[in-house]
Amino acid sequence: MNVVYLSPHFPPQYHQFCAHLKAAGANVLGIADTPYDQLAPEVRQALTEYYRVDDMHDYDQLVRACGYFTHRYGKLGRLDSLNEYWLETEARLRDDFNIFGIRSDAIGHIRRKSLMKEKFRAAGAAVADGRVVHTPAEARALIAETGYPVVAKPDAGVGALNTYRLDNDRDLAAFFQNKPPVPYIVEAFVRGDICSFDGLADRDGRLVFHTSHLFSQGIMETVNEARHVSYYSLRELPPALEALGRRCVQSFDVRERFFHIEFFQTGPEQYVGLEVNMRPPGGYTTDMFNYACDIDIYRAWARLLALGDADLKYTRKYHCCYASRKQQLNYRHGHEEILARYGDRIVQVVRVPGVFSSALGDIGYIFRSPDMDVVEEVTTFIHRLK
Repeated sequence: MNVVYLSPHFPPQYHQFCAHLKAAGANVLGIADTPYDQLAPEVRQALTEYYRVDDMHDYDQLVRACGYFTHRYGKLGRLDSLNEYWLETEARLRDDFNIFGIRSDAIGHIRRKSLMKEKFRAAGAAVADGRVVHTPAEARALIAETGYPVVAKPDAGVGALNTYRLDNDRDLAAFFQNKPPVPYIVEAFVRGDICSFDGLADRDGRLVFHTSHLFSQGIMETVNEARHVSYYSLRELPPALEALGRRCVQSFDVRERFFHIEFFQTGPEQYVGLEVNMRPPGGYTTDMFNYACDIDIYRAWARLLALGDADLKYTRKYHCCYASRKQQLNYRHGHEEILARYGDRIVQVVRVPGVFSSALGDIGYIFRSPDMDVVEEVTTFIHRLK
């Protein structure tokens, strides 16, 4: 199989997807705008061939790159980046080269938050009241129905970028004065804990792997208020969340893809659909999959594409947690003290690239334990301020 992979060097750990594709017998054909000699050695080793373009946003250059690969290797079997930013570009290329996967006619329901609501409702999930607004008058008409606070976010945004909580008319006026020139959805603010249903589905939509995570707060609060964040995986999934998550996977027609579906938990067994992402969860969560279950999710995905069989059996042995720290905060316990006290629990320490630091902190500690009390203890120790 010939697999085109966009930006194989980013995020840094994702070269492992390419390495396992190559090990499974696929031709891994990378496209990016980074000079070849500036790619990390492990990225270069994971690729069969690399095509450098001047600008990844120049669609014609991407078409020429895929045309070259088709001429050299034959029919392109798959194309992906596992990165939300490139979803629409990937869909166009799949259209033009007749590649299996999400096409342009389906991209709206997985990119536009307003259209996601239709699929959530079809799965039986409650959603926040809201709609796309273009003017202050349209926003005020909506707020007359929902009341303050509301959340304003790009209808086709990535993560919490340019997302705002509006508490009053003054906030609303300031938002429209500085609003980016893209469609925005405004919706009622939902009070609840954020949780996710995450995993990997095969070509027929069956779940190959699934789990769930609970978050200390939303990414909007983390970014806008410069907070540190923590989130951890569950060993046992709440039955209501798992049942709803499975229905959402069917409603969104997830096939041969990772998924990251976010909910607000507003009460016992009560969930409100937030948004869906047809990609792995962000940050280092794929590594957390592995640490929580002692598996290799990179290998499973690669085998699923190249061989049609993920060859994955797993149990959730541990809660795996990510706890970040921000450089500007004054923490009580230093890095060496954390390692000395909890080094047997910590499985990875990461220096977060700047583009991710607003959401994931400047440094992240990944640790695991079968005991939730231990996870809470370590998180508290890492986050304790002076």
